[in-house]
Amino acid sequence: MTGPDANMLLAGIATWVEIESQTADVEGVNRLTERVATGFRQAGANVERIPGSGSTADHLFIQAPWNDDRPGILVLCHLDTVHPKGTLEKFKFRVEGDRAYGPGIYDMKGGAYLAYAAYRSLAEAGETTPLPLRFLYTSDEEIGSPTSRPFIEAQAKNARYVLVMEPARDGGKVVTGRKGVARFSIKVEGRPAHSGTRHADGRSAILEMAKHIIEIEGMTDYSRGITVNVGRIEGGTTVNTVPAHCWAAVDVRVPTVAAADEIVSRLRSLKPKNPDTTVVVTGGLNRPPFEKNEGVAQLFEHARMIAKEIGIDLEDCYTGGGSDANFTAHLAPTLDGLGVDGAGAHTLEEHLLISSLVPRMQLLRRLFETLR
Repeated sequence: MTGPDANMLLAGIATWVEIESQTADVEGVNRLTERVATGFRQAGANVERIPGSGSTADHLFIQAPWNDDRPGILVLCHLDTVHPKGTLEKFKFRVEGDRAYGPGIYDMKGGAYLAYAAYRSLAEAGETTPLPLRFLYTSDEEIGSPTSRPFIEAQAKNARYVLVMEPARDGGKVVTGRKGVARFSIKVEGRPAHSGTRHADGRSAILEMAKHIIEIEGMTDYSRGITVNVGRIEGGTTVNTVPAHCWAAVDVRVPTVAAADEIVSRLRSLKPKNPDTTVVVTGGLNRPPFEKNEGVAQLFEHARMIAKEIGIDLEDCYTGGGSDANFTAHLAPTLDGLGVDGAGAHTLEEHLLISSLVPRMQLLRRLFETLR
């Protein structure tokens, strides 16, 4: 199988890394979006640009020219990163041995580029695929995919398989399960009073919240894979005033739909400990659990056999982090973590392994060629 070598792939990835694209930098993400659209058009693909919301950049829906209306292969990529505009000034693209560093290079510009390279290698070879081949490049995955989720789910309903180009885990493993993610906001209203002269008249919102935090954190159950984390809290006005207001943000990770239903119900059922206070809970499940069902297991087994043919001993894993795969796994067999190997996501040590580029691109291309 012919195709680009590692140096060619890395050079292409570098051009994407050097266009900064934090989710909030709409102009920057759109510059990268146009770069990606141009590359696919030059390779003969049909490209549709989906306007963003104003606070988020555009999305791309791309189809191979040989497509028809049958359910096919959907490839999911995101172009946004967590790195603020200006990060490149202190964290430039660089190569050290087998490692290539840069903001977003691992999560997930490396994998997003490999998807493009795999398609382009097919097109340049004059080959087609047994199934229709479709790509979604989105702009808001790092903030929970609020505007891209409807497009992702709509396309997943017309997919036989979904391949997600998030980075590989733990030395090259693909992902066949992810915890579901829920987010909640909790607001407590109490009664203000002077803390020195009228303390008894007050009803502390912070005290009320503290009691709830103990209960909320107690919902964590490591044996069941459930974690509930109060990650932020704000309250009060001045140190000598009984606080009338308090707010907290809660992150929930759950392994199954049943666990999600349980924890969401418990959080929404919170009642005031002190009847002179009020407690309001908003939020819910942001990403449903990605469970390894029979379809996912069969898709992984196919990928494992294909990988073996090209010299890769492919393993799978389960992770607590969410991705767009959470939206698709209950709609079509989904395989995640097909992107580059490396480490350091969301940090200034983010890097990919150059030695992983050609094998991972070949694996993806062979999936395009063999899935039916």
